[in-house]
Amino acid sequence: MWQRLQTLYLLIATVLVALLFFSEKVDGVTYVSYVPYLILIIVITLLNVLALTTYKFRVFQMRTAVLSALITLGLQIWLVVDFITAGKTAVFHISAIFPIASAILDALAARSIMSDELLVRSVDRLRSSRKKKKTTK
Repeated sequence: MWQRLQTLYLLIATVLVALLFFSEKVDGVTYVSYVPYLILIIVITLLNVLALTTYKFRVFQMRTAVLSALITLGLQIWLVVDFITAGKTAVFHISAIFPIASAILDALAARSIMSDELLVRSVDRLRSSRKKKKTTK
C-alpha cells in the first residue's frame, strides 16, 4: 500500500487539508471559526481518508479522489473570492494555498490509480487469452 505513488499523493493531500483545522486564514481568524469552511474541511478530510484506506477497490478509490479534488477546488475558489472581496486590509496566510495543492495531489492520485487499474485489466486480459489458447490445444 505505502509503496504506491498514489498513496503518497493521497497522504500528503490529507495532511495538507488536516492542517487547515489548526491554521489561520487571516490574523486571528481560523478556518474552523466559519461553519461552512469547517463542514467543507471535514468532508474533504473524510473523503481523502476514505480514498487512502480503500486501496483494494481501485475504481472506488479513484472516484473518491476525484470527488475530493472537485470539492477542494470549490473550497479554493471560495477562498479566492474571499481574498478578492476582503480588500487590502486582510493578509492571508500561506495556508490559503493548501487546498489547491491538495486538489492537484488528489488529481495526480486519481490519474495514478486509473493507470494501475488499466494495467491490471490488461494483464487479466492477457491471462484469459492464454487460458483460452491452452484449453483449445
